[in-house]
This record gives sequence, C-alpha cells and structure tokens, in this order.
Amino acid sequence: MEQLFAPWRIEWVKRDDKNADIEGCPFCALPEQPDARDALVVAETDRSFVLLNNYPYNPGHVMVIPRSHTGDLRELDDEALLDHARLKQRAVDALYEGLGAEGINAGLNLGRAAGGSIGDHVHTHLVPRWHGDTNFMPVCAETKVIVEAVSATYDRLQATFAEQEGATIDDRGSGSVTISLD
Repeated sequence: MEQLFAPWRIEWVKRDDKNADIEGCPFCALPEQPDARDALVVAETDRSFVLLNNYPYNPGHVMVIPRSHTGDLRELDDEALLDHARLKQRAVDALYEGLGAEGINAGLNLGRAAGGSIGDHVHTHLVPRWHGDTNFMPVCAETKVIVEAVSATYDRLQATFAEQEGATIDDRGSGSVTISLD
C-alpha cells in the first residue's frame, strides 16, 4: 500500500477554530495583522490584497479581495472594482511566472448559497492548474493531494510579486508586497 505524506496539514487538522485569533471578518482582519507572512497576505494595494488560501485546491490557490467589506459585488465603487480587477491581473501574472501555471480557474462565490464559506465579503479565487494535475484521488478517495506547503508557495509568489513593476516589500513581519497600480 502506498502512503501519502503531507506533514504540514496537521496544523489545519488540529486547530480548534478556523480563525480563533481573529475577531470579525477574517478578510478585514488579516491584512491588518502585524506579520503579513503569518496572515498569508502575499501582495496588496490600497484597495485590495492577495491572500493565499490556507486550504488550497492546488498550490498557489489565492484569493484577490477588495478591502471594502461587502458581500455584494454591486456595492463596490468604480475605484474598488478597477483596483480589484487590476490586482487580479497581477496575481495571474505571478501564478504564470512564479509557479509555472499552465492555466488558471477563476471564480467568485457570491453568497453562502453559491458555496462561499465567507459570504459577506467579496473575493475572487484564482486556482493555478497544470496539465495532468487531476488524478484518481479526488474521484476515488475524495482526497486532494497538495504537493507543496503553503509557506513554500508564499515565498515563491512573494518573490514574483516583488519583481513586478511598482512593487515594494512592506515592512510588516516578513512583509507582503505593496503594489502601486498607477
């Protein structure tokens, strides 16, 4: 019998609460945490940020999140919508360049009924894909094999974002990358 070994997943399995140390909306609180790396905030602008999903479908699964707290896409003003869209472009670039993605699934789950676990704060999922990245495990064993630790993915994406035009490393903790979209 073959065994799957993913020791970094034990932290997720053993935790008591998904966001025990965060009060209120995690998407409002995470970009304000003192250590961007611990919060998994890999890049940000004044109006949006890129957050690594701590329960990824694939390595590099990120969410691009407007800072405005609303679950209704229609409530975002034009500046927030444009910033969100432009940061998604930068995130797509980082996933292709930094992780060698061969394709990307992008999607919004607007509201809990649409499958969003956090239905009251708009966010766009970007899931990098590679030819042959699906296999028998999800079909036969309802198990997804993640081949890279989230911390290693963070380091690779942070370095890629840092190389983009208008990027600077924030001084919080390990620091997210602050991007000027002007």
